[in-house]
Amino acid sequence: IPATAERLALYVEEMSTKYKSATIRRRFNSLSSLFYLTRNPNPVRDPEVTLAMKRMHRQIGRAQKQASPLTMKYLEQMKRKCGNTNRGMRDKVLLQLGYETMRRRSEICSFKFEDLQQMPNGKYSLLLRQSKTDQYAQGRLIPISDTLANLILKWQNKVGTKEGYILRSIRKDGTIGDQLSSASLCNILVDLQYRSRLRHLPNFSGHSFRVGAALDLLERGVPLEKIMLRGGWGAKSTTLKYLASWVGSDIEVI
Repeated sequence: IPATAERLALYVEEMSTKYKSATIRRRFNSLSSLFYLTRNPNPVRDPEVTLAMKRMHRQIGRAQKQASPLTMKYLEQMKRKCGNTNRGMRDKVLLQLGYETMRRRSEICSFKFEDLQQMPNGKYSLLLRQSKTDQYAQGRLIPISDTLANLILKWQNKVGTKEGYILRSIRKDGTIGDQLSSASLCNILVDLQYRSRLRHLPNFSGHSFRVGAALDLLERGVPLEKIMLRGGWGAKSTTLKYLASWVGSDIEVI
């Protein structure tokens, strides 16, 4: 800083040999904000940089890898592989929690026991305190099924606390640890996927819950606006991006 358009164009060319286009665009958006906040000249939109970005897109494309959908059918298969041990109970809660809330993996791991609330009509909901689209932590209630609520309450009795994170790490000796990290969530999903004889599918990830649940809702005829509200998407284009790669494909959805 201060940066020049020529140097940023070279930066685009260098990154195009290592990273995907989405990563490069995200970095340049961050740089643009940095230049603005430090009151420095912002060459991100200069012609040299714009042309470098176009060359990069022609070279490596704009397509993003879509998460493999974890639909209800696969969810039930994986839940059957969860035993009654501490690890098995935790995994069963994780699967149901991720699928029903349709949240990102960091948000799934941030839910606490005290976020479980019973509504006046007797139904349960979970308080999502903060999310990617709610940086100022206004919060929102997410309705959940009695099945998930009972799983959380049963797991809470097992953990032996009224407060704290719902999803916990499990030590090698089977004892319950602290908050589960979002990075570990993907490893748990892939392990359950393999044990459920679903190796033929692309590896599941944290976003697989969102894609799978959205596809199931679409198959049931739920309007796109309600799917957006459930998944916390603010734009139709984003929601359609998640669904377009799988709608009409030969993947099994129910």
